[in-house]
Amino acid sequence: MAVTLTPSAVDRVRQYLAETPGGLGLRFGVRKSGCSGWAYLIDIATDAREGEQVFEQDGVSVRVDEASLEQVDGTVIDFVRDGLNQQFVFRNPRVTAECGCGESFTTTDEAA
Repeated sequence: MAVTLTPSAVDRVRQYLAETPGGLGLRFGVRKSGCSGWAYLIDIATDAREGEQVFEQDGVSVRVDEASLEQVDGTVIDFVRDGLNQQFVFRNPRVTAECGCGESFTTTDEAA
């Protein structure tokens, strides 16, 4: 099981960590939401939580809660700039469908 970051995502998370006192890494997970089932949650972690899986990459940690891990296993997190827009983009191999607005998704576990 793993969640990985592209080099541009590593750089962006490092910038956020430098701006966040007590920042430990990136917290990544999901919550039930929207018309397709799940929505991503992403934030800077300032505390360690029991049961989190911690993935280290290039000196940056990604913290995933146990309940989310099944939905995000194998995800590659990228940071993309397109003109004036910039955002994290998630390439999740478990996604089987997304809602029309792109805010929520369904995974292989739900489709089975």
